[in-house]
Amino acid sequence: MNSADFGALFDSFTTSVFRLEQRPSYSVGGSEADRLTAFRDGTPRPERSVRTSPWLARIATSTIVDSKTWTRVRVVDDPLTEYQRAQLESYKESQAVGEQIRITGRVDRVHTVPDFWLFDAGTDRAHVVLMHYDNDGSVLEREPVTDPGQVEALTRFSELLISESVPLNEFLADWSSAVTDG
Repeated sequence: MNSADFGALFDSFTTSVFRLEQRPSYSVGGSEADRLTAFRDGTPRPERSVRTSPWLARIATSTIVDSKTWTRVRVVDDPLTEYQRAQLESYKESQAVGEQIRITGRVDRVHTVPDFWLFDAGTDRAHVVLMHYDNDGSVLEREPVTDPGQVEALTRFSELLISESVPLNEFLADWSSAVTDG
Protein backbone atom coordinates (compact mmCIF):
# COMPACT_ATOMS: atom_id res chain seq x y z
CA MET A 1 0.00 0.00 0.00
CA ASN A 2 1.51 3.32 -1.01
CA SER A 3 1.65 6.42 1.21
CA ALA A 4 -1.20 8.22 -0.55
CA ASP A 5 -3.60 5.29 -0.24
CA PHE A 6 -2.61 4.80 3.39
CA GLY A 7 -3.10 8.50 4.16
CA ALA A 8 -6.55 8.44 2.57
CA LEU A 9 -7.68 5.87 5.16
CA PHE A 10 -7.52 8.57 7.84
CA ASP A 11 -10.00 10.67 5.88
CA SER A 12 -12.40 7.85 5.01
CA PHE A 13 -12.88 5.94 8.28
CA THR A 14 -16.31 6.38 9.83
CA THR A 15 -16.11 5.49 13.54
CA SER A 16 -12.72 4.62 15.00
CA VAL A 17 -8.99 4.25 14.54
CA PHE A 18 -6.78 2.04 16.70
CA ARG A 19 -2.98 1.98 16.57
CA LEU A 20 -0.61 -0.55 18.12
CA GLU A 21 2.96 0.76 18.47
CA GLN A 22 5.55 -1.55 19.91
CA ARG A 23 8.99 -0.85 18.45
CA PRO A 24 11.62 0.59 20.81
CA SER A 25 12.07 3.38 18.24
CA TYR A 26 10.99 4.44 14.79
CA SER A 27 12.88 6.24 12.05
CA VAL A 28 11.55 9.79 11.95
CA GLY A 29 12.03 12.75 9.68
CA GLY A 30 10.96 16.35 9.33
CA SER A 31 9.51 18.12 12.35
CA GLU A 32 9.43 14.90 14.39
CA ALA A 33 13.21 14.54 13.93
CA ASP A 34 13.62 18.17 15.04
CA ARG A 35 11.54 17.49 18.15
CA LEU A 36 13.59 14.36 18.96
CA THR A 37 16.83 16.33 18.59
CA ALA A 38 15.51 19.04 20.90
CA PHE A 39 14.51 16.38 23.44
CA ARG A 40 18.02 14.88 23.30
CA ASP A 41 19.61 18.32 23.66
CA GLY A 42 17.28 19.41 26.46
CA THR A 43 16.16 22.44 24.45
CA PRO A 44 12.60 23.62 23.79
CA ARG A 45 10.81 21.45 21.25
CA PRO A 46 9.22 23.06 18.20
CA GLU A 47 5.53 23.79 18.74
CA ARG A 48 3.17 20.94 17.91
CA SER A 49 -0.48 21.95 18.01
CA VAL A 50 -3.57 21.97 15.81
CA ARG A 51 -2.20 25.20 14.39
CA THR A 52 1.15 23.70 13.35
CA SER A 53 0.38 20.01 12.81
CA PRO A 54 -2.07 18.78 10.16
CA TRP A 55 -2.08 15.40 11.97
CA LEU A 56 -3.26 16.93 15.25
CA ALA A 57 -5.78 19.09 13.39
CA ARG A 58 -7.17 15.95 11.73
CA ILE A 59 -7.56 14.19 15.10
CA ALA A 60 -9.16 17.23 16.72
CA THR A 61 -11.63 17.78 13.89
CA SER A 62 -12.67 14.15 13.66
CA THR A 63 -13.10 13.72 17.42
CA ILE A 64 -14.87 17.01 18.10
CA VAL A 65 -16.92 17.51 14.94
CA ASP A 66 -17.55 13.92 13.87
CA SER A 67 -17.41 12.11 17.26
CA LYS A 68 -14.88 9.59 15.94
CA THR A 69 -12.47 7.88 18.32
CA TRP A 70 -8.72 7.51 18.08
CA THR A 71 -7.01 5.05 20.42
CA ARG A 72 -3.33 4.20 20.60
CA VAL A 73 -1.68 1.50 22.71
CA ARG A 74 2.04 2.05 23.13
CA VAL A 75 4.14 -0.88 24.28
CA VAL A 76 7.13 0.36 26.28
CA ASP A 77 10.34 -1.13 27.60
CA ASP A 78 11.66 -1.04 31.16
CA PRO A 79 13.65 1.07 31.25
CA LEU A 80 12.13 3.31 28.60
CA THR A 81 14.24 3.95 25.53
CA GLU A 82 15.21 7.53 24.78
CA TYR A 83 12.78 7.49 21.86
CA GLN A 84 9.94 6.25 24.09
CA ARG A 85 10.62 9.01 26.65
CA ALA A 86 10.48 11.63 23.89
CA GLN A 87 7.34 10.06 22.48
CA LEU A 88 5.58 10.28 25.84
CA GLU A 89 5.95 14.07 25.63
CA SER A 90 4.38 14.12 22.16
CA TYR A 91 1.54 11.91 23.34
CA LYS A 92 0.46 14.68 25.72
CA GLU A 93 -0.26 16.87 22.68
CA SER A 94 -2.11 14.07 20.89
CA GLN A 95 -4.17 13.39 23.99
CA ALA A 96 -5.03 17.08 24.30
CA VAL A 97 -6.76 16.99 20.90
CA GLY A 98 -8.77 13.85 21.64
CA GLU A 99 -6.61 10.78 21.04
CA GLN A 100 -6.89 8.17 23.78
CA ILE A 101 -3.34 7.12 24.61
CA ARG A 102 -2.77 3.94 26.62
CA ILE A 103 0.51 2.39 27.76
CA THR A 104 1.48 -1.21 28.48
CA GLY A 105 4.72 -3.01 29.20
CA ARG A 106 6.32 -5.31 26.71
CA VAL A 107 4.91 -8.84 26.88
CA ASP A 108 5.79 -11.90 24.82
CA ARG A 109 2.48 -12.24 22.99
CA VAL A 110 2.74 -8.73 21.55
CA HIS A 111 5.84 -9.79 19.62
CA THR A 112 3.78 -12.25 17.59
CA VAL A 113 1.74 -9.46 16.00
CA PRO A 114 3.30 -6.64 14.01
CA ASP A 115 2.33 -3.03 14.61
CA PHE A 116 -1.00 -2.28 12.98
CA TRP A 117 -3.76 0.22 12.36
CA LEU A 118 -7.37 -0.93 12.77
CA PHE A 119 -10.09 1.19 11.20
CA ASP A 120 -13.82 1.06 12.00
CA ALA A 121 -13.63 -1.89 14.43
CA GLY A 122 -16.91 -3.65 15.04
CA THR A 123 -18.48 -2.49 11.78
CA ASP A 124 -18.86 -4.13 8.39
CA ARG A 125 -16.22 -1.62 7.18
CA ALA A 126 -13.54 -2.86 9.63
CA HIS A 127 -10.12 -3.21 8.07
CA VAL A 128 -6.52 -3.47 9.18
CA VAL A 129 -3.16 -2.36 7.87
CA LEU A 130 -0.17 -4.28 9.22
CA MET A 131 2.99 -2.18 9.50
CA HIS A 132 6.32 -3.80 8.68
CA TYR A 133 9.59 -2.04 9.56
CA ASP A 134 13.29 -2.59 8.98
CA ASN A 135 15.75 -2.77 11.88
CA ASP A 136 16.11 1.03 11.94
CA GLY A 137 12.35 1.57 12.26
CA SER A 138 11.72 2.71 8.68
CA VAL A 139 8.51 1.51 7.05
CA LEU A 140 9.15 -1.38 4.69
CA GLU A 141 5.56 -2.22 3.85
CA ARG A 142 1.97 -1.39 4.74
CA GLU A 143 0.03 -4.61 4.31
CA PRO A 144 -3.76 -4.35 3.97
CA VAL A 145 -5.66 -7.17 5.68
CA THR A 146 -8.92 -8.12 4.05
CA ASP A 147 -9.59 -11.56 5.52
CA PRO A 148 -12.58 -11.09 7.90
CA GLY A 149 -11.27 -13.72 10.33
CA GLN A 150 -7.91 -12.01 10.61
CA VAL A 151 -9.56 -8.59 11.03
CA GLU A 152 -11.77 -10.02 13.81
CA ALA A 153 -8.76 -11.63 15.55
CA LEU A 154 -6.87 -8.31 15.49
CA THR A 155 -9.97 -6.50 16.74
CA ARG A 156 -10.15 -8.87 19.72
CA PHE A 157 -6.42 -8.43 20.28
CA SER A 158 -6.79 -4.63 20.28
CA GLU A 159 -9.59 -4.93 22.86
CA LEU A 160 -7.36 -7.10 25.05
CA LEU A 161 -4.50 -4.60 24.80
CA ILE A 162 -6.80 -1.73 25.71
CA SER A 163 -8.12 -3.61 28.74
CA GLU A 164 -4.60 -4.49 29.94
CA SER A 165 -3.08 -1.04 29.40
CA VAL A 166 -3.32 2.13 31.46
CA PRO A 167 -4.20 5.67 30.40
CA LEU A 168 -1.23 7.91 29.59
CA ASN A 169 -1.74 10.18 32.61
CA GLU A 170 -1.80 7.22 34.99
CA PHE A 171 1.37 5.81 33.45
CA LEU A 172 3.13 9.19 33.62
CA ALA A 173 2.17 9.65 37.28
CA ASP A 174 3.44 6.18 38.20
CA TRP A 175 6.60 6.53 36.10
CA SER A 176 7.34 9.96 37.51
CA SER A 177 6.98 8.61 41.05
CA ALA A 178 9.25 5.67 40.28
CA VAL A 179 11.91 7.95 38.78
CA THR A 180 11.70 10.35 41.72
CA ASP A 181 11.73 7.56 44.32
CA GLY A 182 14.48 5.60 42.55
